[in-house]
Amino acid sequence: MLSGLNITLIALLAIAGVALDMLLGETRRWHPLVGFGQLANLLERRLNRSPSADQHRSILRGALAWSLAVVPLVLVAVLFLKTLPFFAALIVHAVLLYFCIGLRSLRDHTVPIAQALAADDLATARHLTGRIVSRDTENAAAADLSKAAVESLLENGNDAVFGTLFWFAIAGGPGAVLFRLVNTLDAMWGYRTARYNLFGRVAARIDDALNWAPARLTAVSYAVLGKTSLALHCWRTQAPAWPSPNAGPVMSAGAGALGLALGGAAIYDGVIENRPPLGSGTEANGADIRRAWCLVLRTTLLWLAVLSACAIIFYQRGAYA
Repeated sequence: MLSGLNITLIALLAIAGVALDMLLGETRRWHPLVGFGQLANLLERRLNRSPSADQHRSILRGALAWSLAVVPLVLVAVLFLKTLPFFAALIVHAVLLYFCIGLRSLRDHTVPIAQALAADDLATARHLTGRIVSRDTENAAAADLSKAAVESLLENGNDAVFGTLFWFAIAGGPGAVLFRLVNTLDAMWGYRTARYNLFGRVAARIDDALNWAPARLTAVSYAVLGKTSLALHCWRTQAPAWPSPNAGPVMSAGAGALGLALGGAAIYDGVIENRPPLGSGTEANGADIRRAWCLVLRTTLLWLAVLSACAIIFYQRGAYA
């Protein structure tokens, strides 16, 4: 059980980490996650040379690659923090959260799409959207680009922000590092393709497990801050149809909270994929990208407020015990 003091520190450090992220944004050079991605690519090339040669061996090789990529870095974070004086350790916790969280990055990658659409600059909007989604955007209409950007915001609100905050609250800086590394490997290896279906299976399952609780808390938060009844209805009726056990609740609740009809047809590698529906209401437009960003921002503030309220309650209980 965390003491009142620990909860107070977690709340303060979470606020500090989010503030650093919004103030500084991503580091322009030598971002740790970029280096981690290079390490993951190296391990994958070395250990995934025969993707379909042997099912069990491919899964074990993926598990080994996952372990080599994630475990040493998390252990280094834990052991390094243990060597530091108390106040220095607090600073490192906040800095680790800053490196792991991506709130401002979501804004910086999506709001320019809304700006380009508002200026009828479809070429720029297509280029910018293509940088954040895997679907084809070369010939996408404005409505398709808006839908893609909103869906990306809602899903990555959990992956880049709320999952990180959740595990930071559980285990401080090392918890945030663990979650972001796990989520990054899922984004790199968690595909059902000939190359990654077996090798990336362990990475995908671990990400599903770590994301289960924060995804549902994110869905609840979206619902509370938007059209609550519609969001909960969409979550209940639409999420089971999505292959991802965590993206389904997050995106369906978020779409319902915004009163938007998302999901449906999208083009991947030149092939139309008819995905299950998300939400209900109007078709997304450029202005809805800003609305989705504001929902993610308000959800972040809600989580920080809840953490702060818990800190105050536990502190007062300790003070009067």
